[in-house]
Amino acid sequence: MCPHVVFKSLKMPVIVPMLWHSFGWFSFPITVVAVALLTAIVPDTDPVFLDTTPPVIHVLGTVQDGGSPHIGCDRICCRNLFLRPATDRQVVSLGLIDADNGKSFLFEATPDLPTQWHHLQKLGGGKMKWPDGIFLTHAHMGHYSGLMHLGREALGSHGVPVYAMPRMMQFLQENGPWSQLVELKNITLMPLQNEQRVQASDALEITPIEVPHRDEFSETVGYRIVGPSRSVLFIPDINKWDQWDRLLEDELRQVDRAYLDATFYDVDEVGYRDMAEIPHPFMIETMDLLQDLTQKERSKVHFIHMNHTNPCLEEASAAYREVRERGFNIARLGDSFSL
Repeated sequence: MCPHVVFKSLKMPVIVPMLWHSFGWFSFPITVVAVALLTAIVPDTDPVFLDTTPPVIHVLGTVQDGGSPHIGCDRICCRNLFLRPATDRQVVSLGLIDADNGKSFLFEATPDLPTQWHHLQKLGGGKMKWPDGIFLTHAHMGHYSGLMHLGREALGSHGVPVYAMPRMMQFLQENGPWSQLVELKNITLMPLQNEQRVQASDALEITPIEVPHRDEFSETVGYRIVGPSRSVLFIPDINKWDQWDRLLEDELRQVDRAYLDATFYDVDEVGYRDMAEIPHPFMIETMDLLQDLTQKERSKVHFIHMNHTNPCLEEASAAYREVRERGFNIARLGDSFSL
């Protein structure tokens, strides 16, 4: 594990009592040195964005489909995470709780669905048996494969509404094991159409927006989520921004917050893959594209869906600091935003 990761995990309120218990007064010089080191090495962390007026969006995951640590990875970004997993490394997902109307929704069904649904249940007071709806973006592994947890081998849910575009629906209906979820009525497929609003509750409107991506098995969409007072744009996966038939700047002006694809920080990050096969917009490209906007507009951006190699997963990294210095934000597990 990198030194800054170790120090971040060893907080001063823990270290000082440990030293005192072990060495008594002899620990005083050691304690002074330890506190000095921690003060110098551990950076001030950004506050978690907390908002509680319903309805509320909750960040349940920020990592790319393959998770972190990532299978087959022996680089420094993963090596020690296999030995000591980080609890904040969950695959990209948003939760939405409309407490006034007794509704809860998930955006994406990830491999981490059990943990993410448990977290959302706790936030909702433990009253929710299963989601009132799951909105899928596309048929790549990190975005729908968590549906498996709704089947008879696990939750055994009944009729959970799963919102999907036409090709995505067909994919689930015609391919096992997903087709069994439909046949056993664990899920109920709810058709979506591009740019047609869904009235999720009396207070919530959700609109799918098609985006360009590697659409081997389904379309790919982002979502505009509109509440009584504010709105959110959620685009965890997209190809380069210039391949979209919309201007990101215009879309940003229509919302109060935007969770945007941050798979890779820059071109040098992944040296063993052909980037033409995975043409996500680099974070630095997105920042350059939006750099001339006002600070207020730039601050709407919360980068999400970070690959295991992305240095912005570490708050102590130079890349993380650059993003913050340029006026943008990085989504964190536990962030919330009132609509």
